[in-house]
Amino acid sequence: MATTTATDANFNEIVEKNGIVFIDFWAEWCGPCKRFAPVFEAASDQHTDVVFAKVDTEAEQALAGAFGIRSIPTLMVFRDQVLIFQQAGSLPAAALEELVVKVKALDMEKVKAEIAEHEKRQAASG
Repeated sequence: MATTTATDANFNEIVEKNGIVFIDFWAEWCGPCKRFAPVFEAASDQHTDVVFAKVDTEAEQALAGAFGIRSIPTLMVFRDQVLIFQQAGSLPAAALEELVVKVKALDMEKVKAEIAEHEKRQAASG
């Protein structure tokens, strides 16, 4: 599966309608972004059960700003609409592959329970 373009208009739909979504925030002028692009594209071809989306930070400045993107490339990963990973900088192919495998293996019921417990503690202390 090829990568898809994420925009302010379709971002929420992409995250809501797909179980696992990897998002690459990039720009045309960014050297590290250009080096990461083929790695990201290859992963999208290999993992057809995962959505790989790209956000052009020049064209989608409001969207990049909403996520506080300050450095590119930045990789974000959502699983079941939960942001579970965010990191600036490009990843080598082996590290991206390892991340995909780990994201697929996550027990999301456990993750959501931990989030709920954390929010409960925050509410009680604040």
